Amino acid sequence: MSKSEGKKVVVEIVEIKGTGKCPLGLIKGQSWLVDSAEVPKGFCGWAYNSIFPFMQVLRFGGSFPWEKEGEALVGCPDPHNKVVFKLTVQKD
Repeated sequence: MSKSEGKKVVVEIVEIKGTGKCPLGLIKGQSWLVDSAEVPKGFCGWAYNSIFPFMQVLRFGGSFPWEKEGEALVGCPDPHNKVVFKLTVQKD
């Protein structure tokens, strides 16, 4: 991996709070393998905007002191039906 490529990150929906239904149809258990700044097909742009900074930190070897190394939990901005995503660096 070159410094500019970064690692791939698995983005998985682990919880949907509120009514348990995402208004855009995302469901618990859905996952995507992400390796670029391009929004994956079928993904909510608002949610992607929320997870993007965390995903980039993980892609390029960073971590968060409040999370396990190589992981992050991030919520979408919907205050009524918050979708919670688990980001995990893909193992080589």
